[in-house]
Amino acid sequence: MKLSSARFSAKASALAFAALMPLAAHADRLWLLPSATVLSGNDTWVSVDAAVSDDLFIAGHAPLRLDGLVITAPDGSTGKAENAVTGRFRSVFDLQLTQDGTWRITVDNQMIGAQYKLDGEKKRWRGSVEAFAKEVPANAQDLEVMENDMRVETFVAHGKPSTTALKPTGHGLELVPISSPVDLVSGSTGNFQLMLDGKPAANVKVAVVPGGTRYRDDIKETTLTTDQDGKFNVKFADAGMYWLGAQVRDNHTQLKQAKMRRAAYAATLEVLPQ
Repeated sequence: MKLSSARFSAKASALAFAALMPLAAHADRLWLLPSATVLSGNDTWVSVDAAVSDDLFIAGHAPLRLDGLVITAPDGSTGKAENAVTGRFRSVFDLQLTQDGTWRITVDNQMIGAQYKLDGEKKRWRGSVEAFAKEVPANAQDLEVMENDMRVETFVAHGKPSTTALKPTGHGLELVPISSPVDLVSGSTGNFQLMLDGKPAANVKVAVVPGGTRYRDDIKETTLTTDQDGKFNVKFADAGMYWLGAQVRDNHTQLKQAKMRRAAYAATLEVLPQ
């Protein structure tokens, strides 16, 4: 989709803005929020909210669009979202857990942002790598291009947790759970590894924020740093929903015109009481 400086779609502006936000206490965050993360027996349906907001897990800013939604079933196959709809502040869809094990729910978007001059007029553009060559004029002047790679995830399970769906794709910034992401309880420590393009992401800052930020003055953000193997541990003192986020900047771009890539990752994890 071509976007002029005068007409940005809600999808492009919300995703581009949020994907570039630093790990600041009051930045808008992208999140997926499942109605439950652990199910058993005949209970097989979950509903998932998807939004961009300042107050964690309260939809009040912009919806997270579902164009890049990928659902990975426990056997590695692709699951199907049902009843998907996007409203003013959030997107919503249902998912039936037709297999036992851990499911991975991901919104994965790669976007190119460009600004340039054409006949003396300033232009801005957002779109895909494929659309760039077709929609950005070859004679554009003062061209500045940045690649944005954003991944937002959550995890749910029916029955006993499994690991097949947790395998990384090898692209962008990804979380590899060492301990099960659907088997966290208060007082426990979650063990994770951050990967960038399939390799350990060393010395990357990771922010961890418990939900309910609207109802407290202290955001209670914890900042951790991955080790040389991309690994880090999170101590979950209390039960509840947690947001985890990280981002990196590098020059590993797909387009030769792009000088920088920003890769961002965010996940929602549920910690149950002991």
